[in-house]
Amino acid sequence: MTLSCIGLSKICFLLSVTFCAFLLLLIPKFQTTWRHRGYPQPRPPPPLNASCKSEFHHQQAEPSSTDHLDSEGTGIAHSVKDKTVEKWGDYSLHAGGSSLKLKEQHGSPTSPLHTMLKDHHGPDGDSIKENLDLKDIFIAVKTTRKYHKTRLDLLFQTWISQAKRQTFIFTDWEDRELRLRAGDHMINTNCSAVHTRQALCCKMSVEYDKFLESGRKWFCHVDDDNYVNPQNLLHLLSAFSHSQDVYVGRPSLDHPIEAADHVRSDGSTTVKFWFATGGAGFCISRGLALKMSPWASLGNFISTAEKVRLPDDCTIGYIIEGLLEVKLLHSPLFHSHLENLQRLRGESVLQQVTLSYGGPENKHNVVSVAGVFGLQQDPTRFRSVHCLLYPDTTWCPTKNIL
Repeated sequence: MTLSCIGLSKICFLLSVTFCAFLLLLIPKFQTTWRHRGYPQPRPPPPLNASCKSEFHHQQAEPSSTDHLDSEGTGIAHSVKDKTVEKWGDYSLHAGGSSLKLKEQHGSPTSPLHTMLKDHHGPDGDSIKENLDLKDIFIAVKTTRKYHKTRLDLLFQTWISQAKRQTFIFTDWEDRELRLRAGDHMINTNCSAVHTRQALCCKMSVEYDKFLESGRKWFCHVDDDNYVNPQNLLHLLSAFSHSQDVYVGRPSLDHPIEAADHVRSDGSTTVKFWFATGGAGFCISRGLALKMSPWASLGNFISTAEKVRLPDDCTIGYIIEGLLEVKLLHSPLFHSHLENLQRLRGESVLQQVTLSYGGPENKHNVVSVAGVFGLQQDPTRFRSVHCLLYPDTTWCPTKNIL
């Protein structure tokens, strides 16, 4: 009896050992399955985010800023490249007319402005227009310390001289000379001077808040390498009502961009929208600007930009088109250094709202005007354009021929 009990115990022990060994062999298989099912695979970022990132790369003033953005891990692909919207270029070139006939040309059925506005009508079918003065427009010029002497001096000498009370300089340094020149129209944003997404959004946030404080009807943003034609800008904005939802400018891409959406609470993960490039300038009506307030005022613009991880002009487009569902009015009258500016020639140059010029890497990308200054005297062509528009300027030659 004792022997049989001992034998039975040995058999049970052997069976237990065998079962444990079998379980040990199965554990790795269970672990692989559990790991595979327990952790969802990361989703790739929307590839079209690259459009806005690529646009931002074109705007870089410092080589290091690109590296800084890459290190942020924004998940933006590098394979998609910018495509300048060429279709507007041809359209602008055939505007026709001279500076003395701008009013007539703008109202003609074939002018760029007339075509752009043909679908923008009031409830009775009439164009939405209002009496507008330059004093109703807030023009924000974004700049940085290192361009105070080079770029800003040129702007003060040319177009700002025609719109001093409408123009506000947003910079990142307290420049005593600039303060004496611009007075309280120079705003030190106290933002970083480094050309990063955060610094740009910081400045745009201050621009937006200052505009709301001003009580003016229109907010227009430009860069310090833009020439603004104040009268053409006034004519353009007079075609709208400032109380309506108006967002007008020029996209630098030929398609809307797609971005990850972490702001809306409707379950959306991505959103597609157009944006007007800040390098060409854009304008927003006061009525629309007030609706942007929950996402843009009192520092909210910075937090919104951080959530979507986009630069300043892209974030403007996101708020307006993505959140408020107001469509960008694509205008052929705004121009940035990203496009082929040599295609703008002669009289058509004088009909544009903004102009620009190529950077050090593309010095020959300038508008084509002749008969005033040579390229060595006027490499940006801004002085030549200004003398064609305002021939009585003291430093202009006595005779100007296009």
